[in-house]
Amino acid sequence: QVQLVESGGGLVQPGGSLTLSCTTSGTTISIFHMGWYRQVPGKQRELVARIFSDGNTNLLDSVKGRFTISKDFAKNTVFLQMNNLEPEDTAVYYCNALVKIPRNSFLDTWGQGTLVTVSP
Repeated sequence: QVQLVESGGGLVQPGGSLTLSCTTSGTTISIFHMGWYRQVPGKQRELVARIFSDGNTNLLDSVKGRFTISKDFAKNTVFLQMNNLEPEDTAVYYCNALVKIPRNSFLDTWGQGTLVTVSP
């Protein structure tokens, strides 16, 4: 069973920085993409950033220029560097990955979520 292990959330002041990381555990053959979604109470979960195995990325417009996603798929890990954080970035951040697993199967899996709070 493949699981995603997240770390790096916490409390930060506006203008501060945090780095989230996410690593897979279990047996994966390859990774198609990994990324981060976020959700606040009463709103839909939204894609923040995603990176593909070829290095292409998707970024939410409101975080462009502030957030950077990077990967080390040799270590099955993705990072989200968040700079110049704003109170509006407060949310639970969820790691997501689409991976190939044994027996020629694919798995779209989620982490448990890590809380990021941006507040004075």
